Amino acid sequence: MARSSAKASRRAAEQAVRTLLSWAGEDPDREGLRDTPQRVVDAYRDWFSGYQIDPAAYLRRTFEEVGGYDEMIVLRDISFESHCEHHMAPIIGRVHIGYLPADKVVGISKLVRVVDGYARRFQVQENLTAQIADCITQVLRPRGVGVVVDAVHECMTTRGVHKRGVSMVTSRMTGTFRSDARTRTEFLSFIGISRPREV
Repeated sequence: MARSSAKASRRAAEQAVRTLLSWAGEDPDREGLRDTPQRVVDAYRDWFSGYQIDPAAYLRRTFEEVGGYDEMIVLRDISFESHCEHHMAPIIGRVHIGYLPADKVVGISKLVRVVDGYARRFQVQENLTAQIADCITQVLRPRGVGVVVDAVHECMTTRGVHKRGVSMVTSRMTGTFRSDARTRTEFLSFIGISRPREV
């Protein structure tokens, strides 16, 4: 995905926030809004810190002394916050990851960091799901990977159709998780979700 090499300055970003405040009908110089541009830019630096991260780097330190363990490893309910690239509205949900190790495993906190690395970017859920699964597949080279994402999109709950209580579920299955129905069923039973939509 091509990105512009010219990065806006912090001053330009703060001015953009002032412009939006004015466009909305506010006075950016009002006492309660005077520091809002700086606060928003600080928040964006946190929310979109994934652009400064290589998620694959977290997976390169692995462990091979695991007593021959070769059964499924599942990490459930990894909470995340992301932002919709279409409306810049929050996407809030959970990620479930499972993999069948070939000859090495990775520390479970590293899987969480992979999720955060991709989530802290502008996203669509289908792409986020695929990025997480493909990263684990390419770096760890396990026998299979399963990733399921279940999330609420504020671009649908706070604007447009205004429908609350609706979540979107996507999945990406690779290797044995895709080819073997028993492995896939075991993973889905561990996380309590069945028949997610493949991407």
